[in-house]
Amino acid sequence: MNYNLIARNILEAVGGNENIINFSHCFTRLRFTLKESEKADKKRIEKLEGVISVVESGGQFQIVIGTKVGKVYEKLLELIDVTKEQKKESRENIWNKLLISISTIFTPIVPAIAASGLLKGFLTMAKILVANRGGDITTSSTYSIMLASTDAIFYFMPIILAYTSSKVFKANEFVAMALGGTMCYPMIISLMTGVNSVSMFGIEITKASYTSSVIPIILGVFILSYIQKFLEKIIPEVLKIILVPGFSLLIMVPATFIIFGPIGIYIGDLISFAYRGMMSLSPILCGGFIGGMWCVFVIFGAHRALIPIGINDVALYGQQNLLAFAGAANFSQGGAALGVMLKTKNKNLKTIAASASLPAILCGITEPAIYGCNLRLKRPMIYAVISGAIGGAIMGAAGVYGDAFANNGVLTLATYAAFGLKKFMFYLLGIGVSFFGATILTIIFGFEDIEEKSRI
Repeated sequence: MNYNLIARNILEAVGGNENIINFSHCFTRLRFTLKESEKADKKRIEKLEGVISVVESGGQFQIVIGTKVGKVYEKLLELIDVTKEQKKESRENIWNKLLISISTIFTPIVPAIAASGLLKGFLTMAKILVANRGGDITTSSTYSIMLASTDAIFYFMPIILAYTSSKVFKANEFVAMALGGTMCYPMIISLMTGVNSVSMFGIEITKASYTSSVIPIILGVFILSYIQKFLEKIIPEVLKIILVPGFSLLIMVPATFIIFGPIGIYIGDLISFAYRGMMSLSPILCGGFIGGMWCVFVIFGAHRALIPIGINDVALYGQQNLLAFAGAANFSQGGAALGVMLKTKNKNLKTIAASASLPAILCGITEPAIYGCNLRLKRPMIYAVISGAIGGAIMGAAGVYGDAFANNGVLTLATYAAFGLKKFMFYLLGIGVSFFGATILTIIFGFEDIEEKSRI
């Protein structure tokens, strides 16, 4: 693929540089915020090499490319110059801005979190295999060091999120990271976990553990961005390099620990409480709903609002089931795509379905399956939703949990083996029903096939 040519063609087809307010990318999509979406030539873009589909959702013009999206994005970075004036012309509503902000904050760290989950799964499997032979690897220094590497990203989450949040809110990255580092500092941890009360400037502080926290630092960096802008306006140019970051920390450290940190902790607890409340009400319905609707949320970009729940649960409690249920959806999409491959007589569609099924099964990347065949053919998407809902309900009924945040696929199966063989078997049963159910339904009930001469 000529990524430079693809990038140039995409830029021209979306209306040129002057029509772009902002742009970014996730795992499989280029995401454009355009001044006038009607100027974008959707049909032309869909015919470009490497483009799977075009979706308009959440105030964004999204071009689905697949796992090679990063290479196209890098070429676009060389071509696109988004000015401040263009950004001011954005007419996105608050909900769209919130979803985009969440995505931009969390998307960069998901690969590292997924790698952590994959490694933890390997350690879990190794621990189980050695224990079955009467051994114990948990006492070895090798295991301890490797385990630390899987937990480090969560322990220092405030520092990592401080960096990504500063990019979104336009705050100084290193001042934000210093604020996040303060929240993880050993002396602060000791104060927060000690028996004595803690106060700043005579004001008693709500004691809370900020290591592994998610929302407090995001809220803190959001406020920091406004403090920084205010200081830049009132401080003389010659003194800005020292006084702006200095006063920013002087203001934000006490403000975070006295006001915004506790608020963030309460918000995080409220979100977890709401999700756990759904689980308490009916684990079967909760699992079925997430398992069935997750990939529908993906189509509209709404799944981004749910990802922090899983990250927050792993950070605070060391376990999550959100992605277990989402895994049912992932495998059902892969199964439906496999069914399309086995059923269709269109050679081009057969190739697309086969290549789309593989990433869904191996690593839970479902966009190629969704946009390449399932959603386009309609019925396979319905079969996937039904099968994913049944698989998710099975997991919910059995109380399946994972000990890491990892996108569901064959490569991360061991993540769900940490809480006993019985629950792990129900996890395998859930994804098995999702995958094979979608495959069988697609083959038996079929879909309206695409003629060989038609372009896919």
